[in-house]
Amino acid sequence: MAKNILLTISYDGTDFCGWQRQDEQRSVQGDLESALEKLFGQKINLQGSGRTDSGVHAKAQAANFLCPVDSIPDQNIPKALNNFLPRDVRVNEARAVGQDFSARFSATSRVYRYFVLPKQIPCAASSRYVWQINHIPDIKNLNGMAEFLRGELDCKTFAGAGDASLSTKRYLENAFFFEEEDSFGQKKLVFEIEANAFLYRMVRSIAGTLIDLDKNGKGPADFKEILAARKREMAGPTAPPDGLFLWQVKFDGIRRHA
Repeated sequence: MAKNILLTISYDGTDFCGWQRQDEQRSVQGDLESALEKLFGQKINLQGSGRTDSGVHAKAQAANFLCPVDSIPDQNIPKALNNFLPRDVRVNEARAVGQDFSARFSATSRVYRYFVLPKQIPCAASSRYVWQINHIPDIKNLNGMAEFLRGELDCKTFAGAGDASLSTKRYLENAFFFEEEDSFGQKKLVFEIEANAFLYRMVRSIAGTLIDLDKNGKGPADFKEILAARKREMAGPTAPPDGLFLWQVKFDGIRRHA
């Protein structure tokens, strides 16, 4: 029986149309499936834990496939695949999982981080991975608004045009802002959000709305009203994809509705 292999993958999404395979466009899934075919000599379908949009990055995307051969030890698969991959996609880990495991359907939550660089010129080496803004946000105010992003919520306000989800309800585990200094000595504002799943462009819509509300002197009561309205026109601008990373996919939590 073919082994079911779970890959942990990182990528710079700048030059991709997104995760999902698309005709005549470069995708992360497409590049990975091409590498798998070169390594194993046959077409292989790779199932990801979820889609990332055009320009969005990943520190730890998860995807699984049925391995047609058993001659390559699991721990050697990353090195072998990376030989066939461009530098902006890396397989960081591979391990065998149960036959019924699915990177998509076994995932219990996804964690995203959005990186903001307030009132600084980004270092060239990191400029593709931050949203540069021209004001200093009030982190206490931002966290006051983010407090409402807990539990089961109807997130219709933050669904991007074209979202085809049957339900706009999602279960949010956590959402908060914190500051960190990167390796170039620049202080970034980081927004972390965890949920069972996300609507199309939901994280970017939330991040853009929160930053915009704070910039314009608004606070928690205003955000609560926008969330409850369930109207996309009430939300603020959608933050650019540059600062967004799929940070972690968890499989050990409570499995909630999709």
